[in-house]
Amino acid sequence: MCGNNMSTPLPAIVPAVRKATAAVIFLHGLGDTGHGWAEEFAGIRTPHVKYIFPHAPTMPVSLNMRMSMPSWFDIYSLSPDAEEDEAGIKSASKNIKALIDQEVKNGIPSHRIILGGFSQAAANSANKDMHVLQCHGEADNLVPFMFGVQTAEKMKSLINPSNITFKSYRGLPHSVRPEELIDVKQFIEKQLPDISDE
Repeated sequence: MCGNNMSTPLPAIVPAVRKATAAVIFLHGLGDTGHGWAEEFAGIRTPHVKYIFPHAPTMPVSLNMRMSMPSWFDIYSLSPDAEEDEAGIKSASKNIKALIDQEVKNGIPSHRIILGGFSQAAANSANKDMHVLQCHGEADNLVPFMFGVQTAEKMKSLINPSNITFKSYRGLPHSVRPEELIDVKQFIEKQLPDISDE
């Protein structure tokens, strides 16, 4: 992901308006690209935050009849007990860590970096002290709402439960709406307050 090859374009980057003191790395969902999310976030930018929207490599996805599309890892099924692509998930995690490490080299402290994502990309690694905003549409026709609720409950067993915020959106299918983006902006502003002296 940090380099470039034919199947993985360079990330879409929205620079901070002034000196960046924080970063948000936001991963798109299956079959999507980072460019669309860069446009979605344009209206909720925080001036001191750099936004990075990497692109997943193109690969055949079992769930979609092995059609090639941007994907962080293979998905065999949406069943809760389905086998997972452990090697693909580890590879994606390694690439994401490389992006985080690059931002640290660029001068952004690791505690001032938020990792987020939509759908497939929201399967991020957790540490006990991190804060989580999980959003899910109640009318999601692709990833059932109950899966979101179960994920939030599982996260509470992995990290401090008081650090988890689960927001649901009535009538929202497998997409995003302005109300949700406002919640995301508020979360970013709370977790990454402006510390510049400009």
